[in-house]
Amino acid sequence: MLLRMRRVVWFVVCGILSVQIGGAIAKGLFDRIDPTGMVLLRLAASAVMLLLITRPRLRGRSRRDWYAVIGLGLSMGTMNWAIYQSFSRIPLGLAVTIEFIGPLSIAVLGSRRLKDLAWVLLAAVGVVILGFAPHGITLAGVAFALIAGAAWASYILMSASTGRRWEGLDGLAVASMVATIALSPYLFTSGASDLATTGVLLTGAAVGLLSSVIPYSLEMIALRSIKPSVFGILMSLEPAAAALAAMVILGEFLAPLQWLAVACVIAASVGATRSGPQHAEPVRD
Repeated sequence: MLLRMRRVVWFVVCGILSVQIGGAIAKGLFDRIDPTGMVLLRLAASAVMLLLITRPRLRGRSRRDWYAVIGLGLSMGTMNWAIYQSFSRIPLGLAVTIEFIGPLSIAVLGSRRLKDLAWVLLAAVGVVILGFAPHGITLAGVAFALIAGAAWASYILMSASTGRRWEGLDGLAVASMVATIALSPYLFTSGASDLATTGVLLTGAAVGLLSSVIPYSLEMIALRSIKPSVFGILMSLEPAAAALAAMVILGEFLAPLQWLAVACVIAASVGATRSGPQHAEPVRD
């Protein structure tokens, strides 16, 4: 039993690392393709792979089924577009740290306990600390990270609704297609010509695999075997994983105060998860 638990924990950790490695690889290519183009490639690649795997049933769906999955797709597209815009302006680890305030807010939403509000304040302290270590920080980068966090919060709410109406990974597959369609106007811009090379297309497929298909599959397996509270605590490692991936792949190092900010957000997330309601934490595409 203990061995199985350790294996499942490693599934979650590997999923987290996969997401952040994919993000770091994508950022390393921003000199060849702009963030919007990279997001479109990632979403298109993950949509194709998921549609081939799931072959979702589309006929006979109710209007509410479609409202839920379209809302999920728009949240997903906004979340990915905004965080990639943030990546291009501020360090990867800081972007994910600020973005994480979105799901943290959802974790304590509606709570009337002062202790839960303290976790939000601790996360806010972490963001304020970033203002005292402004190296590599831009207002636009922070703004895009906050937009991504709000979209992540929306994604959590919409994924719960979609999960109740669509079987297995069907909802995620269709939502990925919706997100791809929402960003498709980019193809009519001058920057779209950068996508028409084999190397860029293959890289986009790899980022889609690393950032969407692999982590989602691992996390879905893990959620069948571990408590939601344990899963939520493990997911709190995302900001640190993002910072470490950026260090190894991009040579992007944070200042000591910036690491303190990351630690505050992680501690707030762990605290909110441990004291919050015991429901499943939705994963992010």
